[in-house]
Amino acid sequence: MIARLVLVLAGAAMSVPAQAEPVQLYAAGSLRSALTEVAAAFDGKTGIKVQAKFGPSGTLREEIAAGAPAELFASANMEHPQALAAANKSGPVVLFARNRLCALARPALRVNSAGLLAAMLDPAVKLGTSTPRADPAGDYAWELFRKTDTLQPGAAAALAGKALQLVGGPGAPTAPPGRSVYGMLIAEGRADLFLTYCTNAMAARKDNPDLQMVQLPRELAVAADYGLTVIGDASTDAYRLAMFILSADGQRILAAQGFAAPALPGEY
Repeated sequence: MIARLVLVLAGAAMSVPAQAEPVQLYAAGSLRSALTEVAAAFDGKTGIKVQAKFGPSGTLREEIAAGAPAELFASANMEHPQALAAANKSGPVVLFARNRLCALARPALRVNSAGLLAAMLDPAVKLGTSTPRADPAGDYAWELFRKTDTLQPGAAAALAGKALQLVGGPGAPTAPPGRSVYGMLIAEGRADLFLTYCTNAMAARKDNPDLQMVQLPRELAVAADYGLTVIGDASTDAYRLAMFILSADGQRILAAQGFAAPALPGEY
């Protein structure tokens, strides 16, 4: 699939004029660190600048559908870029990275994978999530909730009822530059346990190594597939950036940031 898309991108790139302006990249917030590094490497190799806007994928999709000047969209799920493609707003969609859902816990909360469901259900534990529909991380959290009913009937409704949708929606807080919003919210006491991507949990622990990163038990595991698409009327440079993200160089950067990189040999 990736090889076929590279051929499509290469063919499209030859039919669109180059531009002097930076490539307009719209990307999921969880990709901020990885794609900022990718953009710098791309600039160093080609001299082409990238102007990136990061945010919740669902919100970005709505902006693009309404005419925002995006040229390339990197989403934390496949559905949002596929919706743009179905509306003839973009080209083919390719899976370019994978992530997983993890739990980030405050240092004093005694929790491990086996006891994660009990901790999430504990009325005394503040459970933080992203906002469903606006942010795929919230959708993935609700997917986890649905799975809990197979282990404990009624758990899904209880978790959905207590979940605090702290990020991803309108008016969500932002962290100071270089600091994780998830670690900040836990430090402020607004959440004891936060369901987020494993890459986000890893980044939060760089700020505060005392935070706990808890893997989901196998029966509750939730994977996140990331989709990439080039928006209609994009420049040649945007196609070149898309191909760079799918190249071995781009995929190695994603892998180093904790993502599974499906275009690298041996990655699935």
